[in-house]
Amino acid sequence: MTQQAAKPNPLLEIAVTIVAPSIVLMQFSGEEKLGPLNALLLALAFPFAWGIYDGWRRRKVNWLAVLGVVSTLLTGGIGLLELDAKWLAIKEAAVPLLIGIVVLGSTWTRTPLIHLLVFNETLFDVARVNEGLASKGTRAPFEQMLRTATAMLAGTFFFSAVVNYFLSRWVVSSPAGTEAFNQELGRLTLLSYPFIAIPTTLMTLGLFFWLARNARTLTGLDIGEMLNGSESPASPQ
Repeated sequence: MTQQAAKPNPLLEIAVTIVAPSIVLMQFSGEEKLGPLNALLLALAFPFAWGIYDGWRRRKVNWLAVLGVVSTLLTGGIGLLELDAKWLAIKEAAVPLLIGIVVLGSTWTRTPLIHLLVFNETLFDVARVNEGLASKGTRAPFEQMLRTATAMLAGTFFFSAVVNYFLSRWVVSSPAGTEAFNQELGRLTLLSYPFIAIPTTLMTLGLFFWLARNARTLTGLDIGEMLNGSESPASPQ
């Protein structure tokens, strides 16, 4: 019997990667407690450990988790080297900006990244979808839809980059290596969820609904029929 991968727990991930680091940074950075350096290292250990655990749990490399680990290391480097706070804003914007550029660039390749992220054999019964496209003669419009969706997905990363930069510049202004910097970094971590994570999630969900509606029109299949593991339509008697 094939062992199923453990299902992700979004609430636990939020608690470990957002809430716990923020509490440590805002409540334990004083000299009478952990101190700025130790509090920063402990706070960064939470998302770093989660990224490692997530990769181990999935038994494969999760490139988003890898980027999260890299981002955590960069934040730690800024704090340890006591760089100007503007470098934190640049780092916060650079990660989603680079992802957006890669995603957008893939629209000019044979396989836009939406193929890997959404329209893949793990989620969809690709053979059945291809049959639907062939029967309606809509392969070309379908491929164009996927390229448009890839560009729209890139737009969510560009939105994240812009908001990340200005939010970071607004919240974090104290020199790195200080208690004030840690507290501001903790507030930034908390604010990033309502200001960035929720809006980008809603935009991504809207994109998926748009994809599903157009795919239904182009293939003649309901979304349930397109998903992997759904039953084939009954043959006529």
